[in-house]
Amino acid sequence: MTPVSTGIVGLGAYLPETVRSNSEVAAGAGVTSDWIEQRTGVLERRTARQGQAASDLAAQAALRALSSAGVTPQQVAMVVLGTSTLDELGPATACRVQHLINATDAVAFDVNAACSGFVFGMQTAHDWLAQRGGGRYALVIGVELYSKFLDPTDRGTAVLFADGAGAAVVGEVPPERGVLHVATGSDGSQADQVLIPGGGSRLPASDESLTNGAHTIHMNGSAVRDFITTAFPRVLEESCRAAGIDRTDLDVIVPHQPNPLLLSRLAEQAGIPAEKTVITGDRVGNVGAASIPVALTHAVAEGRVGDGDHVLLPTFGAGVTWGSCLLRWSPPFKQPCSPLDEIRGE
Repeated sequence: MTPVSTGIVGLGAYLPETVRSNSEVAAGAGVTSDWIEQRTGVLERRTARQGQAASDLAAQAALRALSSAGVTPQQVAMVVLGTSTLDELGPATACRVQHLINATDAVAFDVNAACSGFVFGMQTAHDWLAQRGGGRYALVIGVELYSKFLDPTDRGTAVLFADGAGAAVVGEVPPERGVLHVATGSDGSQADQVLIPGGGSRLPASDESLTNGAHTIHMNGSAVRDFITTAFPRVLEESCRAAGIDRTDLDVIVPHQPNPLLLSRLAEQAGIPAEKTVITGDRVGNVGAASIPVALTHAVAEGRVGDGDHVLLPTFGAGVTWGSCLLRWSPPFKQPCSPLDEIRGE
């Protein structure tokens, strides 16, 4: 079988209609709007409606990505979905999405690598397609509904986490385009740094777990910050070295968006000009596995990514997990729309 180049051929993203400003979340968290902005850079975030599930947001993003790629749902052979806020513990939320978009011929499954889920999904799709030759498509989705798992009084999480979905269609691209390098990693010794402790087999739901807030996100903010501070430059260096390029050859960096101010500082320290780093977390908050596809969709829609550009997608998540996907860009069939530019009312 002749090897084929695979890359992103379509993009789409979906953000819920409801926008929550810093002033709306500050009081419950016992802080001020200025406190949130000065420490995180987040200005606003989106919140799903009552009754909306992760699969609902994911299906909207998926359909937009398919439109951008010029691909029908029936042409999709695999749906891989990254999330840590599943519709339910089982079945896979990807199966819900497969049904919602009518991707009748696709195998569907989830990857749970927390905020790194989209890049883990990209590696899965890339490796899967490489074994099967051209003419096939995979749909990689990142989605989170964190608002349903937040303690509004916890300032370390309530001001950061939000809801959203992004998707990419992965398929054959011209030679010397597409994925140049993709890699992932994990360190389970730090699994307790960010987690939702209740609801699984270790701590099943009970009156006690509900009373103790075990079903909300718990995060050791300083440990997470230290991990990202160490991982960011390492991921950049390893990705460029593996692809045989210098970091100055990078045209666009679209990182996971845990904290806009932290990312801007780390990129500057790594010698990456501000105009090369795509930041959307100030307007959407931390949407976990959806962060990268939402930001990438916005960047492409705004014309910040051009044919032949070197585009790096670095990520970090609970687990702890990390990874990166380095692409030589090939434009999609149709330019996507930026979810940040949409104006929708309740």
